[in-house]
Amino acid sequence: MTKITPVLMAGGSGTRLWPVSRKSFPKQFAQLVGEETLFQASARRLSGEGFGDPVVMTNADFRFIVAEQLDQIGITPQAIVIEPLGRNTAPAILAAALMEGADDPDRLLLVAPSDHVIPDAAAFARAVQAGAGPARQGRIVTFGITPTRPETGYGYLELAGQGEGPQPLARFVEKPDATRAQQMLEQGNFLWNAGIFLFSARSMIEAFRAHASAYIDPVQAAIDGAHTDLGFLRLARAPWEGLGNESIDYAVMEKADNLTVVRFSDHWSDLGGWDAVWREQLGDEATGIVADGRSTAIDCRNVLLRSDSEDLQIVGIGLDDMMVVATSDAVLVAGMDRAQEVRQAVTALKKKGRKQAESFPRDHRPWGWFETLALADRFQVKRIVVKPGAALSLQSHVHRSEHWIVVSGTARVTVDETVTLVTENQSIYVPLGAVHRMENPGKVPMVLIEVQTGSYLGEDDIIRYEDVYARDSRD
Repeated sequence: MTKITPVLMAGGSGTRLWPVSRKSFPKQFAQLVGEETLFQASARRLSGEGFGDPVVMTNADFRFIVAEQLDQIGITPQAIVIEPLGRNTAPAILAAALMEGADDPDRLLLVAPSDHVIPDAAAFARAVQAGAGPARQGRIVTFGITPTRPETGYGYLELAGQGEGPQPLARFVEKPDATRAQQMLEQGNFLWNAGIFLFSARSMIEAFRAHASAYIDPVQAAIDGAHTDLGFLRLARAPWEGLGNESIDYAVMEKADNLTVVRFSDHWSDLGGWDAVWREQLGDEATGIVADGRSTAIDCRNVLLRSDSEDLQIVGIGLDDMMVVATSDAVLVAGMDRAQEVRQAVTALKKKGRKQAESFPRDHRPWGWFETLALADRFQVKRIVVKPGAALSLQSHVHRSEHWIVVSGTARVTVDETVTLVTENQSIYVPLGAVHRMENPGKVPMVLIEVQTGSYLGEDDIIRYEDVYARDSRD
């Protein structure tokens, strides 16, 4: 039997889980529940018997995170496809269908977000197999979750029939108010829309031709103009720029007449807000308290207390129906019933020009990460961690000089024509304008403290001459 190709969508920003999820490192790559990240758990769930190697649709900022997290769990992707610009799910799904369809038009693709929680992978695999038959017959299969509460944060699928097997879809239903959600729960033929789709490449391409034909030529042109970049496939930017910004639901699904729904009644969550994270971790706790090891709840009920910083302790006293989520640079305090409004915090902070809206103090790079320890008008102090065998780009700066102090491991440092090994407790000076590079030749992470001084300390003050990760000054 031909294996189903998983297509993992991994480009979203997850603003409803701010401050842990931000544009620079969104929720799918964070460890929110369980031992793995949501992305890793999703990739593992769509692997093994019946599944082929995954195709991952992402953007340039996340390409190395995707590759690293897949490598950590031993999954080799068929392709990691880089979208030039965010254009919602419609063009990304069409691109996957066109690429896979060029090899085999009847190949089945399972498109899934990479930030869902589905603990019973075997049950989900059975649901996928239940949908495989209709998909091979030319149906587009969507998966609906049996609702357990009158949820107003999800869209719904109305079934045209009854029973447990695959059913025709009557219509999509937008997010309802509380009264309507309760009515739909009681009727029993409405399911939560999980945003997971199973189809043949041929069926999806035909659906676009019928309902969103303007996408076909630009997306195909982006594929034809794609080039390989360190194992990633970069779609061409120019054709992609002119595409509409539409979801697959709006562009195709709500207009198609060949949709089938497979009901999934086991546990599922899209972790679409901190209230969902709270429910996911609650278990049988009668008091409703979810508190991590850096948090303490005193005389509280129905609270989520979470600190992602070892140096920040949360203590809640007499709180009811509240969530408090802290990172090293931001704290969210809100009523549990306001979880869907957390994205407003991101909007408000962006208007104020605060970096916390989208960026973390710790900035991930393909070679490791860095974080700012102190920042003033003419100096900045950073901690830099470089992975074994990794190297920063050969670069220079126009506005700053740097002083590096190695505190763990060994650095191979190039400054103009001189190459020096710098070990623990040793330092080296990089003058303004010098062409320099830092490498970790060892087998353990290398940690150093960097002190920058100069008139401008922004990350865009970099002139790159060589880079093993093929980046330019924009990434």
